[in-house]
Amino acid sequence: MSTKALIIVDVQPTFCEGGELGVDGGNTVAERIADYVTDHRDDYAYIATTQDWHIVPGGHFSEHPDFVDSWPPHGVAGTPNAELHPAIKSLNIGHHFKKGQYSAAYSGFEGIEDNSDRQQSRAEVRIALEEGHTLANALKTAGVTDVDVVGIAESHCVKETALDAVKLGYHTRVFTDLTVPVSPELGEQARKQMTAAGVELIESGRAF
Repeated sequence: MSTKALIIVDVQPTFCEGGELGVDGGNTVAERIADYVTDHRDDYAYIATTQDWHIVPGGHFSEHPDFVDSWPPHGVAGTPNAELHPAIKSLNIGHHFKKGQYSAAYSGFEGIEDNSDRQQSRAEVRIALEEGHTLANALKTAGVTDVDVVGIAESHCVKETALDAVKLGYHTRVFTDLTVPVSPELGEQARKQMTAAGVELIESGRAF
């Protein structure tokens, strides 16, 4: 019998239309995810969100970004655009993993569980990692066998989160109608990478 988790990746205003790194279709995806969670909440043993929560992320931010390894400031901890999208916030999910505080971080598995809105120090982040307040440990504790991934952006943090879930041995699905890439080209590349790694790509209507 499978035990499922749903990971909602980086659905934040910073990545939606009007945000610092807004992706076309971001707001629509946020609403679709919220509707999906409302309809299927009881099908999951564990649901969590991830957020970019940058404090001093080093070279991840740049005044002259290359949009590969460096980016304009986004997901700045404590700002309204780094909060969860209102559609997701209204779901009152209990587990939140913040990532990228002091370095680049794309996968939700790089974050630490932090349900507050304050800015943790480097030492606090390090201790949280050392003590295992991570998504990997949370899924293990919950007895999860299967992971579904949705969110923004498909070509970056959704992809990396899904790839890490596969590496950890989870049967992993990405719902193609509940995510959106930075560009069609990068989305196609991401889907090829995920498929090659064993990620199942399906529409959410086929989830159950």
